[in-house]
Amino acid sequence: MRTRSRHRRAIAVIAGAVASALLFAGCSFGEQVDAEVPAQTTGSFPDETVKQLTDAVTHAMGTTGSSGAIVGVWAPWSGSWVTGLGTQRPDGGGDVTKDMVFRAGKVTRAMTCDVLFQVAAEGKVKLDDSISTYVSGVPDIADVTLLQLCDGTSGIGSYAGQLSSSWITNPARVWDPRYLASFGLGQPRTSEPGAAYRDSDAGYVLLGLALQRATDSTAADLIRRYVAKPLGLEVTALGELPSSGAFAGGQSVTDAEGALDCAHPVDLTKASSSSGFTDAGVVTDIDELGRYVKALATGALVHDDDRFSAPVPVTVDGPTWYSADGGALLAGSLIGQYGKVPGYITAAFSDPGTGLTVAVVLNNSFIDGSVGEYLAWELAAIASKAPAAAGETVPEAGLPWTAEQYHEAIAVSAVCTPPASE
Repeated sequence: MRTRSRHRRAIAVIAGAVASALLFAGCSFGEQVDAEVPAQTTGSFPDETVKQLTDAVTHAMGTTGSSGAIVGVWAPWSGSWVTGLGTQRPDGGGDVTKDMVFRAGKVTRAMTCDVLFQVAAEGKVKLDDSISTYVSGVPDIADVTLLQLCDGTSGIGSYAGQLSSSWITNPARVWDPRYLASFGLGQPRTSEPGAAYRDSDAGYVLLGLALQRATDSTAADLIRRYVAKPLGLEVTALGELPSSGAFAGGQSVTDAEGALDCAHPVDLTKASSSSGFTDAGVVTDIDELGRYVKALATGALVHDDDRFSAPVPVTVDGPTWYSADGGALLAGSLIGQYGKVPGYITAAFSDPGTGLTVAVVLNNSFIDGSVGEYLAWELAAIASKAPAAAGETVPEAGLPWTAEQYHEAIAVSAVCTPPASE
């Protein structure tokens, strides 16, 4: 079991004192926060790199049944590639463009933790406060802290597996966060709080409820105040997709014969974001998702060197370079998140040292969300080997995997048949 709360309480007290001192000194906190990464060179990647990136994304589209994708890849020493691929729906519906808005999915988890650390620095909560201090009427959670909910080590279960079919058949339903969390709380604990990682959407929903109660603010206002506003994100928000300019999302279903129909997914673009709340309810666009994950990786919003200092393995038998901490996933030198919500699979990762950043969304959520992560890692591996632009130098640090490795992992996970050329 990890014990980080005492150190983090000290950080919160110091941060609060520093903030107060700066305030009385007349400094402004309204200025935009920027991630401290190497400056991005202008221009795009070389044609060969763009071809490799394009092939990777279209391959993932084919295996997941996605008609479209939006992707952003930034390698400061070489170039960038930000684009939309494919069409809104398998039967057309217009081309996908890079400025479309989509669901950020599980990246919301990291944003919820951003709020937690900043609210703690202001002295409104303590990281080792019991969740029962703020969320009443829930039995057997007094031993779970706010920090453990953020780290994913509460031992509490998830609700998605039990409710996902309802999200498809009744996408417009508005879900109460307490009701969602009850399905995760009803599952047996797999470990003592703080002992091991367990993917828990219910945990992040409970954390959101606690932050609302502690600050007397809505979760949407907290995301806006502590994440979107300081980073200058104009589209990113906890809530529904806009009535226009949204990337159409859907999910394949089985036909009358029991076969998966990849050509006619159920339209879930207007599905209620309430099924995700502070676990997966944020919407964004690709540029803002890229800017956000850079800020997450570099600690631009949360000035706490301890946030990612005690990671725990995501799985018992997984690679040693893959772990979780602070509301994020750590993969080699990359920090980010991934996951799926009705209609979308989203992933975003960034290397705080080199500035290498990848963000991607696919518009069919039938397959396991890990495919989004695999695609992000494949794209990162490709971009990490992109040649340097004039006057730049390719970073020495590499990733502990190859592009081919995760290209194959996506192929093995396929639920739909890719184009013949694949």
